[in-house]
This record gives sequence, C-alpha cells and structure tokens, in this order.
Amino acid sequence: MAIITIQVDENIKTAFEEASPKTQQELSSIINLFFRESLHNKTLTEVMAEISDRAGQRGLTPEILQEILTDNNDE
Repeated sequence: MAIITIQVDENIKTAFEEASPKTQQELSSIINLFFRESLHNKTLTEVMAEISDRAGQRGLTPEILQEILTDNNDE
C-alpha cells in the first residue's frame, strides 16, 4: 500500500481522525475502488449509478442498505 495526501477542509480531517479504524479502512477501500475501476473518468452521477447497478446485481436491496446504514450509525 502507498500513502497519498489530499486536501480537505478541517471538518473532514477531524471527522476522519475521529472515525473508527474500520470506517477509515472502508473509506480507503472506496478510494481504491474509485481509481482502480477507472471511475475517475466519469461524472459523480455515472459513478453512483454504476455502484448502484453493481450492488443490485449482488443482491443489495434498498432495505438491506438502510439496515447497514442504520447499524453503522449505532457504532
């Protein structure tokens, strides 16, 4: 793994630093996926649609997603 530096506002920096190691790792995974899959050449709307399509193909329903999001907010 390599380390990169990106500019964010102070609130984002603080939120990241206060996040659990699990959440920090999940964010790292999302960034890896974003660049590995050449998503950086697409608009945010296209990326979101593609992620949604892939998740649906893998069985992720809106209900399951809501449950995951609710569970993560409880941590």
